Amino acid sequence: VQTAWANNPSLSRMARNAEAAWDRTRIVKALPDPMIGTNVFGHPIETAAGSQRANLSFSQMVPWLEKLTAREQQAIYEAMAMDQMFKAAQLQIEIEVKTAYYKLYEARREMEIVEANRSLLESVLELATARVALDAPQGDVLLATVELGKLEERRLALRQKETSQSAELNRLLNRPAGTPTRVPVTIPFPEVAWEYQLLLDRALMYQPEIEVARLKTHATTWGIEIASLQRKPDVQLNLNWFFIDDNRHSSPIVSVGEDAWSVGAMVTVPLWREKNDAIESEAIRKHQSANAEIEDVTQKYQSRIFDLLDQVRTAERTIELYRDNILPQSRQTLDSDQQAYAESKVEFDRVIQDLRNVLELEIGYHRAVTALAISLARLEQATGSVLVPVEE
Repeated sequence: VQTAWANNPSLSRMARNAEAAWDRTRIVKALPDPMIGTNVFGHPIETAAGSQRANLSFSQMVPWLEKLTAREQQAIYEAMAMDQMFKAAQLQIEIEVKTAYYKLYEARREMEIVEANRSLLESVLELATARVALDAPQGDVLLATVELGKLEERRLALRQKETSQSAELNRLLNRPAGTPTRVPVTIPFPEVAWEYQLLLDRALMYQPEIEVARLKTHATTWGIEIASLQRKPDVQLNLNWFFIDDNRHSSPIVSVGEDAWSVGAMVTVPLWREKNDAIESEAIRKHQSANAEIEDVTQKYQSRIFDLLDQVRTAERTIELYRDNILPQSRQTLDSDQQAYAESKVEFDRVIQDLRNVLELEIGYHRAVTALAISLARLEQATGSVLVPVEE
């Protein structure tokens, strides 16, 4: 998981988007860039002080300062939401890595079981071949040979499954598809009793998707404030400089050749009430939508946690049933029937059926282990936190 977090390209993209959102918080609170301009007259404007050939102007738009504050606050909440979306993406990558990892575990354990059953079947085949030499039915040998062919077919299918899961895991880790991957021999599980309400409380506290919905609500609250402030005027300040030629006779009335200047101000006049009403209405509806999203996401995780908790409990009971009852009894039955077949007390097809049962049950056990591991991983993803054992 740590390797995937460090190397996965989709996470890198999300991280850059989150950083860009924080960069935006520094932009929205800044004043607009000032403007500078000039006019050069083709025909000078003749004045008593001299010919005016050009002028230089400088202007600065100053929005209503509360707008800048509101936009900054909205951008901050949006950036915080992007951080939480990045955490949600991390959790998604984590569950994908764990799922591929546990599926790879399942494929390799199944491969080992098939190989073990193949060895066992070969020993039974040797016994059947020896009995044929003693005038036993040759059909036993043929049946065992067919069963070996089926195991080989299954082994090939498992090899392909293992290759696919390994390639998927390497993709998530951003490694070459053929990179070897080790998996554990066993998967340990915490023996704890999880309570639904406890898990739900953790999700409400730590789940990034729920936090994203909350932060969006805060951002849209500031959006309403921004919309209402659109009715406030913005101010534009101007400074103008006029270049005057010294091409007049001196005069006691005017300063010949002295440049002129002026300062001024302009304000926006928010006259269009319908437009501003529409802007405010849009912001309010977005806020209402964000509030509804909180409820929607919360309900989704309520249902998901309830379902995953049931999956965990079912998988735990299934594993216990396999480990304590079904598998020991099936193995005991196989050993007993093998001994009985050696003594010609049971038919060979009964031994073959026992072998099939043991094979399927052992595979079923490891599939239940995989299901439990994946369900626990998904439960951690749903709560947004590591599930530590709880004292009873």
